[in-house]
Amino acid sequence: MNDFKQKNLGSLFVTQPLKGQHALITGGSRGIGAAISNALAALGANVSLLARDNKTLKKQSDYLATEFGTNVFYTSTDITNEKEIESSFAKSVNANGPIDILVNNAGIGKSMPFHKMDLEFWKTTLDLNLTGTFLCTKQVYDTMRERAYGRIINISSTVGLRGYPYIAAYTASKHAVIGLTRTLALEAVKKGITVNAICPGYTETDLVSEAIDSIAKNSGRDKTNIKTEIENMSPMGRLVTPEEVAESAAWLCLPSSASITGQAIVIAGGSVM
Repeated sequence: MNDFKQKNLGSLFVTQPLKGQHALITGGSRGIGAAISNALAALGANVSLLARDNKTLKKQSDYLATEFGTNVFYTSTDITNEKEIESSFAKSVNANGPIDILVNNAGIGKSMPFHKMDLEFWKTTLDLNLTGTFLCTKQVYDTMRERAYGRIINISSTVGLRGYPYIAAYTASKHAVIGLTRTLALEAVKKGITVNAICPGYTETDLVSEAIDSIAKNSGRDKTNIKTEIENMSPMGRLVTPEEVAESAAWLCLPSSASITGQAIVIAGGSVM
């Protein structure tokens, strides 16, 4: 038993198993991205945060530095702009060294009935959710291959596994992210790189709050009733917390998770199986 622990469970008994590693999180200033940055910092990783809002970036950066003593770099970045991405990743590497862990979390999930959807709405959604994931992954992939190590985690959604009405663009983009995840996992597996997707259900984030506000505004319905309906869509009767998503992301980054790749891990209280 002791030998088994040492060989197979060793990383679980190390206080900071990610110490010295560099984790970059897009959309890392709030919600799921911020929770993931907290979890990885607690495991010892140095952290780089990319998002658009400098104010929320600074707030989260200060929290990581104060709470965990983490080396933190942050910069405002438009994840749909390839030149900005290249610049931000280069600055991140200069600050914290080669990127060992990439969490593609930045995304958008606005709703629109298909018959009212125009090309601009469609492209805006796919550019951020899918092309942004592609562009950011390209920034780390060659170096990870050269170093024969890497963890890539794509935050998808339960909408990447089934259809939902009024979110065709969002659903299509998240299905595509899972397809990218599975394909890249097969290409990368012999290079020591794992590629996985996490698929949260409705999560207690600003994104869901904004969606509830939008529904209430357009329908005239009560926000509390709308939130209760959303909560009841899950068999557990509540929203997922960002921390629950973050715990799974952190687990995928552990040394003992080296054989887990190409997966779409659902965190949704049994609403999708």
